[in-house]
Amino acid sequence: MSTYDFAVIGAGISGASVAFELQAEARVVLIEAESQPGYHSTGRSAALYTPNFGPPIVRRVNAVGRAFFEAPPDGFAEAPLLSPRGALTLFKSGNEGELAAFLTNGTERDPIHPIPVAEALRLAPLIRPEMVAAAAFEPGVTDMDVAAIHQGFLRGFRRRGGDIRRAQPVTALRRDGATWRVTAGGEEISVATVVNAAGAWGDAVARLAGARPVGLVPKRRTALVIDGPADLDLHGMPLVEFAGDAPYLKPDGGRVMASLADETPVEPQDIQPDDLDVATLVEWLETHTKTSVRKAPRTWAGLRSFVADANPVVGFDPELTGFFWLIGQGGYGIMMAPTLARIAAALATGGNVPADAAAAGVNAADLSPTRFRF
Repeated sequence: MSTYDFAVIGAGISGASVAFELQAEARVVLIEAESQPGYHSTGRSAALYTPNFGPPIVRRVNAVGRAFFEAPPDGFAEAPLLSPRGALTLFKSGNEGELAAFLTNGTERDPIHPIPVAEALRLAPLIRPEMVAAAAFEPGVTDMDVAAIHQGFLRGFRRRGGDIRRAQPVTALRRDGATWRVTAGGEEISVATVVNAAGAWGDAVARLAGARPVGLVPKRRTALVIDGPADLDLHGMPLVEFAGDAPYLKPDGGRVMASLADETPVEPQDIQPDDLDVATLVEWLETHTKTSVRKAPRTWAGLRSFVADANPVVGFDPELTGFFWLIGQGGYGIMMAPTLARIAAALATGGNVPADAAAAGVNAADLSPTRFRF
């Protein structure tokens, strides 16, 4: 029987990053049900760093993580993890009065500026002019190299001596005295602590261990890629969204990626796009842009998992010894990964929230699964 200090269940961005941090001081096995780590949510991300987006705790975590993305550890990646993109928020006729309130979402580090409509249309020539009455631009939004970030954590974990088990779904979790017995791939593994980083399957893993679920809800998000008009150069176009309207779009290698930004509750699964969602998104694109969709787009769907307050769940279960939660990132998992991983590793080894995160206003109580126990 193999013996480790920690078994991290799930090798997506959350599991890979916390395993990387834990392996610096402990023996860790990273267990993944799929043959390809990150196959579900991590590999289907819109790949944007959006510092002014999300609940307050998410924004604080993301602000701390910027330093990692801008200057990752030596050998982590061969190219920059962030690249300029910017975000353009457009206001339709009748909604111009919302601009002032929207600008307050900016910060001194990441401001949001009002810009003339003409400048907005220059930045996003794909947009129909009649759809725009006012505009704001956020320069701090960047593209993220999700594959490089994920692989950097996995590669770093292996370099530190970590053990990755692929295509080995966990089939049993049982407490045996002072240790856990984890059955995966037909083998039983003995560990002191189980880290539940199973994404949309987080509550299912909890039930397997005998823990009470935290009410995790996986939600489907639909996306597609289409050809843009041949006479427009879209490479430098920012992310584009309309205030009060969920869908967004951005360039994707000369083409256009768009999403409904839908949040449809589903059971955890290998999610596929819904035909009605795709048709709705195509209609939105043809209404708001100069695009005419003449052939079937490339489509996909991903899962974003939420608990009731939309904040991540990080910490030891209050009722089950040695069971640690790291789930519920709600679509912000890649942005939060470096900081949440350091927080999780510190808490899982008996420490406190790291000083930089604590100084930013992140505290263990706001993240703890204890908040779901009444």
